[in-house]
Amino acid sequence: MVQIRCNNPSLCTKAGTRVLVTDLNNNNHTDFVLSTRAFAAMAHKGMLQQILKLRIVDIQYKRVACEYKKQNLAVRVEESSKKPDYLAIKFLYQGGQTEIVGVDVAQVASPNWNYLSRKNGAIWETDRVPAGALQLRMVITSGFDGKWIWAPNVLPADWKPGHVYDTGLQITDIAKEGCSPCDDATWS
Repeated sequence: MVQIRCNNPSLCTKAGTRVLVTDLNNNNHTDFVLSTRAFAAMAHKGMLQQILKLRIVDIQYKRVACEYKKQNLAVRVEESSKKPDYLAIKFLYQGGQTEIVGVDVAQVASPNWNYLSRKNGAIWETDRVPAGALQLRMVITSGFDGKWIWAPNVLPADWKPGHVYDTGLQITDIAKEGCSPCDDATWS
């Protein structure tokens, strides 16, 4: 989750808005591609059209914590997965102010881990899918340091594409980093 505000006080509110970052876009020269709804949330009343006419807006942003109080971190098996040769998963309800930077998979109770590669955004994939029920371990970062978290029994032996599986984990770590660029004393 990122809190964003534009640097034009005649068009935008001081508070800005919070947006959920859903994917990585390497095809443009901007930090974020925002929806009209996000621009509307940043704008002073009646100023949305003026912001949209600009097309590119100078912004400040900072990462803020996501809270999913009634949802654990979950794993969605992507439709492209083909048992037993290919597994692609997407993480859902990732709380805190964290990033998943590494994912391994193993058969439950096995010490033989295989790494997953980041396909894009929150999707991770492997063509070395262990047989049986699967456990996951992930490296998460919240700023500069990483830590391992382990989900001991996530995917059943009969996992299916399109299904969502609960990891039983809640991530609540908060980063110790600032924002780009902004004055934290005046922006909450």
